Amino acid sequence: MTSLQLGLYAAGVALVGGVIVYNWIQERRVRRRIREAFGEDGEGSGMSGEPATAVASDDRIEPTLALDDAGTIPENAPRAAASELRGDDGYEPPLAIQARIATEIAADDVRPAPLAHRAQSPSADRTTPQPDPDIECIIALQPPHPVPAGALAAGLHARLGRPLRWFGRRGPGLAWQLLKSETAGEFSEVIACLVLANRTGAAGRALLDAFVKVVTELARALPAAIVAPDIDAEVKRAEALDQLCADLDVQIGLTVLKTDGSTIPGTRLRGMAEAAGFRLAEGGRFDWIVDETGAVLYSLQNYRSDPFTADSLRKTSTPGAVFLLDVPRVADPARVYDQMKLAAKRMAHALDAVLVDDNRRVLDDAALAAIRDQVRTTAAALREVHIEPGSPRALALFGG
Repeated sequence: MTSLQLGLYAAGVALVGGVIVYNWIQERRVRRRIREAFGEDGEGSGMSGEPATAVASDDRIEPTLALDDAGTIPENAPRAAASELRGDDGYEPPLAIQARIATEIAADDVRPAPLAHRAQSPSADRTTPQPDPDIECIIALQPPHPVPAGALAAGLHARLGRPLRWFGRRGPGLAWQLLKSETAGEFSEVIACLVLANRTGAAGRALLDAFVKVVTELARALPAAIVAPDIDAEVKRAEALDQLCADLDVQIGLTVLKTDGSTIPGTRLRGMAEAAGFRLAEGGRFDWIVDETGAVLYSLQNYRSDPFTADSLRKTSTPGAVFLLDVPRVADPARVYDQMKLAAKRMAHALDAVLVDDNRRVLDDAALAAIRDQVRTTAAALREVHIEPGSPRALALFGG
């Protein structure tokens, strides 16, 4: 063996070792940033050391503040919670999976480059809905000639139990346009997008197979060529994305409660809610809605399990009501929390009631400030994994 060969072997070993060390350092940095964003304990959140009881949803995560024997908040109390994005069980972050799959697809001459890497029209309105390959399974249709949206009617009206979106564009490099039955014009490229995970869970193989079947049948009718991703890889992406979202799915509840054994007449509660800007909505609760955008900032629901309806509010009373903030679904969650907290305090004062947590512990200013810190930490953790609170991506992932 010559000295040149020995040198090449040594250089190869050094290169491989350097790559391993670099990857290890990078992973430690990411894990440290996530731990700093969530806190060191990794436990769930609620207003006591015990898991909180949800008022309206079993999936709700309440803020947790560990109280000492005097009922105060220790200075070292944990402020937030979530598991690390990658653990000993081999859990891989969905965005890392997306990057790996994107590389594999880009290396395959049969499949197009990922949509996230394609050029977008400079004039495209940022508020216009666009495909999101990081969270959606995307199947492309390639008709030999441009087709109108009406030709896609079977797909546009398909119901899979999960949001299904269709986009078209008139040529390469142009912005995608969300398609509906009445959309005018013809499109040379069409894609179907199915969200991989939301609050109903991860998209399983049966659902993804049904999705492929719907698009395939439509492609045969057009006719059009079809480009679909590997379903095994999409199932893994869906599971990883669902696990990540479960860790970040935080809802904050502040309860206005009568503690003297009396109740609040429904008519009075409705009058106060509407005076504060709430509207009675479907689903049995009041929503505080932004008129300009139609976005729901926070809600007011019955302390009891019974939903609010116009009829029940006329005939019954309740011991309290719960202000609810869905952290991932609002822009600037800390500011919205401040607004909700003020509204809850005003209602509690007007009704001669108290503001409590799910365990009926009174919330003082220190406790409310600590909950605000948890809201800010959760928002920062969402941004860390590229989910901007209140964005279309967040609404898709935390809907359903």
